[in-house]
Amino acid sequence: MSTEPETTEEVEPGTPGAGATADPQDVDTDTDADTDAAAATDAVEGGAETEGAADAAKLSEAAAELAAQRLERERIERRKAEKQGPIAAGTKLSGTAADLLAAVRAVESGEKPVATAFREPEPTPRRAVAPEPVPRPQPVAAPAETSAALAPEAAAAVRAVLVEGGAPDTLAPGALAALGEGADGLLREDPWQLLRVAGVRPEQADGFARALLGAECRPDDERRGRAVTVWLLDQAALAGHTALDAPALTAALAQRAVPDPDAAVQSALAEGDALVFQDALDTAPPAQEEGAEESEERPVRVLIGLERYALAEESLADGLARVMNSVPKTDGSADGWEQAAASATRSAAELIRAVAGHGLVLHTGGHASQAEAAALLHAARGLGLRGWAATHTPSGRDDCTAQVARYDLPDGASGDAGDGPVTGVATVAGLLSGAEGPGRDTDGAFDLDLLVVLDAPQLDVETAAMLAESLPDGARLVLSGDPGVLWSAGPGRVFADLLAARVCPQVASRTPDPGPVGELVSGVGIGELNQVEAPGKEVVIVPVRDAGEAVHRTVQLVADSVPRAIGIPAEQTQVITPGHGGAVGTRALNSALKERLNPGPGRFGGFDPGDRVAHSPAPGRTTVGHVVKADADGLHLECSGLPVVVPKERVEQSVRHGWALTAHQAVGLRWPAAVVVLPGDAAAALTRPWVYTAFGRAERHLSVVHGVEQALQRAVAEVPQKPRTTRLPALLKAQVPAAG
Repeated sequence: MSTEPETTEEVEPGTPGAGATADPQDVDTDTDADTDAAAATDAVEGGAETEGAADAAKLSEAAAELAAQRLERERIERRKAEKQGPIAAGTKLSGTAADLLAAVRAVESGEKPVATAFREPEPTPRRAVAPEPVPRPQPVAAPAETSAALAPEAAAAVRAVLVEGGAPDTLAPGALAALGEGADGLLREDPWQLLRVAGVRPEQADGFARALLGAECRPDDERRGRAVTVWLLDQAALAGHTALDAPALTAALAQRAVPDPDAAVQSALAEGDALVFQDALDTAPPAQEEGAEESEERPVRVLIGLERYALAEESLADGLARVMNSVPKTDGSADGWEQAAASATRSAAELIRAVAGHGLVLHTGGHASQAEAAALLHAARGLGLRGWAATHTPSGRDDCTAQVARYDLPDGASGDAGDGPVTGVATVAGLLSGAEGPGRDTDGAFDLDLLVVLDAPQLDVETAAMLAESLPDGARLVLSGDPGVLWSAGPGRVFADLLAARVCPQVASRTPDPGPVGELVSGVGIGELNQVEAPGKEVVIVPVRDAGEAVHRTVQLVADSVPRAIGIPAEQTQVITPGHGGAVGTRALNSALKERLNPGPGRFGGFDPGDRVAHSPAPGRTTVGHVVKADADGLHLECSGLPVVVPKERVEQSVRHGWALTAHQAVGLRWPAAVVVLPGDAAAALTRPWVYTAFGRAERHLSVVHGVEQALQRAVAEVPQKPRTTRLPALLKAQVPAAG
């Protein structure tokens, strides 16, 4: 079974994927890359597909989010320019890092500044975040097709170069988006720049270069080594890494037939395509005897990363340090907080007391622990604080809104808060774009005093950085989530890094998820696959022998067995499987489920009215909805109760059938019933977090179509989350002392 990238928007660690891109319109997840950057990441790369869904008469949530991200990146660029400055030769560098510095300066002959490549993070005063974008009907980060249409001459020139080099001219929009209107000249000057286009692999770029350069094309060409270096770092980012150890990167370059990997890395550093960092290792220096000479410097590890993620991690560390070190807003006496804690449940009381005295608090627990976040919002409102919660998905927002409604809190930003400050629930994307939430103050910061981010493990470094930098001085931040679920689709492991760094209070929920399903999932979380009592058939195991039987049993469960025996209709049952491709992937299962549940000719791009679909407004997020109709404007969907129109040219890239999803697509979502399909050839893809995430999507009933024999128990007991290389712990350690 092929375990292709998991979602139309997300990366599943351990699945093959295509090249990285900052523009969600340009991401392609269906290209196999089984060995890309394997030595660098010790994992097969992931891919990411996205979808755009903008109504022509109204700025969509995705477009507004892209506008906010663009403004934030401009702010980060200004911050970077302020931090840049020449450094003395060899300052703060030793060993390999010093060698790299000397080599780069030799290449540059002393004429090019290297501040962007060699610098130590330093805290800076907080700058005001750019004001929220004002929604208006104009294109923001237009799709590649639109960009090409706006520059027909440039598109024609790029197509001519691509055809001359033997590459498909369909890559022209992606090349224009990645390289700009001068893409044709750049490609002629450096054909390996084609690797900047999503989905292009080194061997394809090599063929393109041979066609254009002829005898001048050589494997030791400096341009090739530099381009492959950047491509490998992009692939590592798709697998979740924000940087790579220098030895791992050079090993991966050697696998890609780069004759001199060290020279390739040095060239990429000299040109500013990548940055080099050194992080002190955690090994404690040996005790020195009195009168002994000072020992050598502590050992460091040399990391190579892309500027984009380096700036995001530094910005995140600065923002979190500011939150932790600033004095929280005055909001009543300590007696008021204590009174609120005394009236709450035990776990909620611990959370309230922790938030009372600290700017940043981590809160861990399963889905049931959201009640504690709701209790915190209620307490904050009673103390005169403007508190908001932010969730990963619209479905999560609706669930949290129901929780806080029990305390008579306003339902979202439009609620009447005449008897207290405005309090509500938004999605993270809506909060950042300004489409939801309290809006921003005159300084560009969120107009709130307390922000509770649910589904915190889904925060990648860029999103987390934007949230942290958008908090006003004196605001409190609570990151809440289940540490056992799969990590974010984007680079980084923010929540896990913060838990490991121990730089702030951590409150573990004591509220268990209810019922047999909750008991089973709790066991998986600690590495135990327990047999649970399920008198009401809350958990059912269905053994299968082959792929055909797995598909048949899955359709039977969704369409007949679960509705008849459990009373949960098919539209409230979700199928979850390890990957998109293969005989029991989402494509095969969705085809079989459509034939049974909503047969039709697929009149619009393979879809018919009534089809369940998975829609991705931006990378890392999936909403499940259904097709309403199709017309000249595109495919009309209803997702989380809201209408969405996907232009017809974007349907194939951005919408999938949604009866069957992958675990990464399903993160942050829950259904009354879930059918988890484990075909025999998916055994190697199983990990404890994958099983934990998949099983945890069920609220009342879980059926497991089981064809992996002992591999399931082995995965739960022995296969943890695949590691990611990040710099956040070292950056935090330099700014904030450990909490102990």
